[in-house]
Amino acid sequence: MNESLARAPVGRSGVEITRIGLGSAPLGGLFTPVAETDAEATIARAWDLGVRYFDTAPLYGFGSAERRMGAVLRHKPRDSFVLSSKVGRLLRRRDRPPREDRLYKDTPEERPVFDYSYDGVMRSVDESLSRLGLDRIDILYIHDPDNHHDEAIDGAFRALDRLRSDGSVRAIGAGMNQHEMLARFAQEAAFDCFLLAGRYSLLDQGALAGLFDICLAKGIGVVLGGVFNSGILAAPQAGATFDYREADPALIARAQRLDAICRAHGADLKSAAIQFALAHPAVSGIVLGARTAGEIEQNLGVAHQAVPGAVWQQIRSESLVDAKAPLPGDQA
Repeated sequence: MNESLARAPVGRSGVEITRIGLGSAPLGGLFTPVAETDAEATIARAWDLGVRYFDTAPLYGFGSAERRMGAVLRHKPRDSFVLSSKVGRLLRRRDRPPREDRLYKDTPEERPVFDYSYDGVMRSVDESLSRLGLDRIDILYIHDPDNHHDEAIDGAFRALDRLRSDGSVRAIGAGMNQHEMLARFAQEAAFDCFLLAGRYSLLDQGALAGLFDICLAKGIGVVLGGVFNSGILAAPQAGATFDYREADPALIARAQRLDAICRAHGADLKSAAIQFALAHPAVSGIVLGARTAGEIEQNLGVAHQAVPGAVWQQIRSESLVDAKAPLPGDQA
């Protein structure tokens, strides 16, 4: 098994994950429809390549990502992999489609409804288990409670804490696209881990000083998503997206400079993006999305390609990342 698929502890929870996991938003039809056979082939190929951490959520494809994950994983030895899902959205029939309708294609008729209450979270977990066809979920995250802080603490956290106490789930956390509220959660309640998307990458080190320092002090594990910042670090060209919106020209220019440095030393920018994310001691692992078997093969292939120390030295000398951000070259 290559180094990127070695296991790492998730904080002090006792859970260990492969340092690269498979994220399933694309498998739920994010932006582009994905056939069920292609989705299941992607999950199966990730397994064959050594991935043993899988992340999903009711939101992804409005239930279809969980069903597709379960269709493959229920045939694997249950103690051989770690599965995370999320709470905070129930899937229900709705007369008025929500905003997410524009994001996911070819979905079931149910639509997400926010519910961070204690009872809503308990229902959400039962419904996720039914879709997955599994007897347990290892890690549960409160999903994007940006405008629901009080309900997340008073309702969702209480429910997850109960499930953790009775052994139904092994670790609990929150998953968000912002680091500020996660830092607040870390101070307010006994979370095991956080899933942070897009806020620690070669282009954005916003989580560095606040959240990561708190997590290290409290033994809270961090899993990163969005290490390519929705595409700009995979293909830094005009029209590239950052946080799912067209990127600012200055940001594109910085990504292109990072790409040029990598190319000058025979390295791949995606390799550098992955290895930079994994270099921080607060980070247990990352999740990479894929919609085809070929895409997960490519992602895992670049993950362990060598990035020469000269790349990191030049990135540091040109101040392209925060001076306090640890670089893989620092460990040499």
